[in-house]
Amino acid sequence: MPTLGDVHRLYDFLRRHPTGVDSFWALLLLGLGLLAAAEEHGASTTQTAVLLLTMVSLCLAIALRRRAPVAMLLVTIVSGLAQIAADVQVHTGDLAMLVIVYTVASGPVRWASRLALAGGLAAPVLFLARWPVHSRNTAEFAIVVASLTTPFVLAWVLGDSMRTRRAYWAQLEERAARLEKDREQQARMAVTAERARIARELHDVVAHNVSVMVVQADGAAYVLDASPDQAKQALETISGTGRQALAEMRRLLGVLRTEEGTTEGGDYVPQPDVEQIGDLVEQVRGAGLPVQYEVEGAPRPLPSGVELTAYRIVQEALTNTRKHGGPEAGASVRLTYFDDGLGLLVEDDGRGAQHELYEAGGADGMGHGLIGMRERVGMVGGTLDAGPRPGGGFRISVLLPVKPGGR
Repeated sequence: MPTLGDVHRLYDFLRRHPTGVDSFWALLLLGLGLLAAAEEHGASTTQTAVLLLTMVSLCLAIALRRRAPVAMLLVTIVSGLAQIAADVQVHTGDLAMLVIVYTVASGPVRWASRLALAGGLAAPVLFLARWPVHSRNTAEFAIVVASLTTPFVLAWVLGDSMRTRRAYWAQLEERAARLEKDREQQARMAVTAERARIARELHDVVAHNVSVMVVQADGAAYVLDASPDQAKQALETISGTGRQALAEMRRLLGVLRTEEGTTEGGDYVPQPDVEQIGDLVEQVRGAGLPVQYEVEGAPRPLPSGVELTAYRIVQEALTNTRKHGGPEAGASVRLTYFDDGLGLLVEDDGRGAQHELYEAGGADGMGHGLIGMRERVGMVGGTLDAGPRPGGGFRISVLLPVKPGGR
C-alpha cells in the first residue's frame, strides 16, 4: 500500500516533468481519437487525411503547450480552420482547443491571451456558419450558442485567474526577498554602528588611561632618587590604571569575539556611570592635574546611556586638558541635575586646543575625541557646545535629556 511519502515523491516527479505529463495525456487523447475515427464510415480520402492531420497536430499542441504556448496556439487555430475548410466534423482531438486557450491565458504574453479569447469566441460562430443548426425558435438557438461558447470562456477565465494568482505570488516573493535584503542591510549597518561605538570606547579607554600612565611614569622618573615613596605611589597608580584599562579593553574586545556580547570565562566590568565620575576626577588629580568637582541638584537614577555618555565626556575632556592644556593647566567639572536632563560643564585654563580640533568636530588626524563626543551626545538626543573659553582655555558644555531620544 503506497504511503504518504510515496505520494509526495510521485507529486514531485510529476512537477519536475511537466512535458512528460502533457505527452501522456496527448497520447491518450490521440488513441481515443483514432478509435473514434476508425468507427466512422463514408468520409472521403481528403477528409480522412485532414482528420488525422488535425488530430495529430492538436495532440502535439497539448504535449508542447508549456514549452511553446504561443506557437501551439497558432497550430490549434490552423487546425481548426483546416477542419472547417475540409468539412471535418468535431472530433475528440478538438478538446485540445480548450486546453490551449487555458494555457495561453495563464501565460505572460498578453496579445496571445487576447487572441486565444477571440478565437474561442469565434469558434462557435464559424461552427454554426459551416454546420447550421435548424432550431424551431430563438431560445433553442441561444442555448446552442451558449453551450458552444461557454467552455471557451470558462477556459480563458480560469487561465487568466491563474496568471493573476501567479503574478500575485511572484510579487509577494519579490517583496519578501526585498524585505529580507533590507533586514540583512540593516543588520550590517547595526554591526557597523556597534563596531564604531566599540572603537570610540576603545579610544576613550586607551587615550585616558595611557595618558595617566605616561604622566605618572614621567613623575616617577623625576622623583625616583629624591623621593622614593612618591615614585612608589606613582608606580602603583600606573599599575592600577593599567589593570583598569585591560579590564575595559577585555570587555570591549569580548563583544567583537561573540555575537551575544559575552565570552566564556570573561570577566567584565560594569559600564561606567555618573557615580564613578568622582573616582575619575580623583584619578586625574593623582596624575597631577588639579580638578575642581561639584554636583548641583539632587542626584537621581538616569538612563544607562546618559550615564555612560556623561562619564565618557568628562573622561575625554580631562584627557584633552592633559594633552593640550600645558603643564600649569587646571580644570573644573560641574555636574547639574535638571528636572528634564543632566548638564555637564568641563572647563580648563590651559592653552586650549588647536582651532581645527573643535571647528571640524575633532578631526585632528590622530584620534576622534570631539567627534566621539558629538556622536555620543547625538545618540542620546543631547546637545554639545565645545570651543575656546573667553580669557583662555577650553570649555565643553553638554545637555543630556533624561528621556531617550536622538538617532
